[in-house]
Amino acid sequence: MKKAELIFIPTPGMSHLVSTVEVAKLLVDRDERLSITFLIMKLHFDPKVDRFIDSVSTACNRIRFIHLSKLEPDPNQPKKLFVSMIEAQKPSVKEEVSTLVSLSESSPSSPTIAGIVLDMFCTSMIDVANEFGLPSYIFLTSSAASLGLQFYVQTLHDEQKVDLTEFKGSDTELVMPCLVNPLPAKLLPSVMLNKEWLPILISPARRFRETKGIMVNTFEELESHAINSFSNGNTPPVYPVGPMLSLYRDGDRDAESDKFKDIRQWLDNQPLSSVVYLCFGSVGSFGVDQVKEIACGLEQSGHRFLWSLRQPQPKGQMEPSSDYTNPQDVLPEGFLDRTAKTGKIIGWAPQIDILGHPSVGGFVSHCGWNSILESIWFGVPIATWPLYAEQQFNAFTLIVELGLGVEIKMDYRGDFQSDGDENIIVSAGEIERGVRCLMELDNEKRERVKEMSGKSRKALENDGTSSSWLDRFIHDVVGHKP
Repeated sequence: MKKAELIFIPTPGMSHLVSTVEVAKLLVDRDERLSITFLIMKLHFDPKVDRFIDSVSTACNRIRFIHLSKLEPDPNQPKKLFVSMIEAQKPSVKEEVSTLVSLSESSPSSPTIAGIVLDMFCTSMIDVANEFGLPSYIFLTSSAASLGLQFYVQTLHDEQKVDLTEFKGSDTELVMPCLVNPLPAKLLPSVMLNKEWLPILISPARRFRETKGIMVNTFEELESHAINSFSNGNTPPVYPVGPMLSLYRDGDRDAESDKFKDIRQWLDNQPLSSVVYLCFGSVGSFGVDQVKEIACGLEQSGHRFLWSLRQPQPKGQMEPSSDYTNPQDVLPEGFLDRTAKTGKIIGWAPQIDILGHPSVGGFVSHCGWNSILESIWFGVPIATWPLYAEQQFNAFTLIVELGLGVEIKMDYRGDFQSDGDENIIVSAGEIERGVRCLMELDNEKRERVKEMSGKSRKALENDGTSSSWLDRFIHDVVGHKP
């Protein structure tokens, strides 16, 4: 049987690229006929992305990467950064796809181009797929519930003519098929409550409906209700194929080896499950006033802590945060001395290694979906402190729908998504309460997290649910296994 090739187009940046590459690796592992070509767009120079790509290229000869020429975003439209940049890449993508299709048609030994797999922000590339008569698919790096939310909001907007921006700060509760419980409208993602952003978000959901299928980075046992909500035939087939995690980031570790050894050594000296780990993602950071409240809350809690403290970028930007040169400049006076034996402040964090360490017993997180999946994988309960994107919704899902976390502040929004509102400061008392609640979690909840950890690992085994869904996806794309 002729070999088949898929073209993957991810959104720029590590958070989307890592899980997309992981699903590609599993696909080629499960079917020797498959090969995958990535078309890589870049917003800015990121050595971690380059190292990651190099390590994958070396390890797997049926996955290759083509780097598209870098385009400068329009400085006058920062909010439309992704959209305008991805749209501007269409000619380059069309040129590369044309080359791959021509090679496939002219050479009997070349694989057939079986389709294009797109990130949710790259749905405009469906036009390129259509031009070449190729089927398009989505790989969604967020949850099944968030997919259901996007379809729900798009239907409200397009069919029921509801103005979602009126829900901002509202006590309205929304009943949607993908959730068991009603969602307070104030927990909708910021982009859905903003007149400028909303059309940018509605468009991908419309285009999802044109695709042949949607792979989602989740697993049946975690989100059974949300996954079952797609079985009414009103959406393309949904394949829960996760959790897609990169557990061996050699490129990161080599680059940060001294920091990594220092962190590991400190964790090695802490008692079992005694450390609360705080990290807010690659762009998550706080102003000085909030940093001081976090420090006081941690000190008052009396629990050991490992805190990834990052420096904010200029307001309105969503570039990766940077490390502080002197963290003591933003911390309360004497804090580092008083907590020297029980706490450690770090910048960059080797998150997989930290969550997998036996001394870590809790995770204060921004609730990015990758972080949630990593935490579940290692059986570490989460205290939710969402900042941006769909993280408030993820926090609701984690606590109310799944019962796998505790709340610090579910409706918090970061500076760059506060829309000019006065930013809320979460008090030291609230933080202390949240940390205590997390680290002194009752055995029933802790066991539930451990049980879900086992199910996440089982899902990816040969007879697991996610492996079965991967096989079904391969069958639907390229036919029966040989």
